[in-house]
Amino acid sequence: MQKQLDALPDDVYDRIAEKIEHLAEDPRPDGVVKMKGSDHEYRIRIGDYRVRYEIDDKELIIILLQCKRRKDVYRK
Repeated sequence: MQKQLDALPDDVYDRIAEKIEHLAEDPRPDGVVKMKGSDHEYRIRIGDYRVRYEIDDKELIIILLQCKRRKDVYRK
């Protein structure tokens, strides 16, 4: 995940980093989409990019899975 973030242009990185920091306060913000087929996986949209993450409510942990352009984030 860190490699994906480091590869982003600076302006995009700043926007995404800000949104990720806000997830600590509100892991399910307006516009969040729960991913089908998973009980704990969500996605937020930031321009052309998508951040996929899991929420562990019991441990109060957010696990970042992917941060990629929309066209690439759903490919395995």
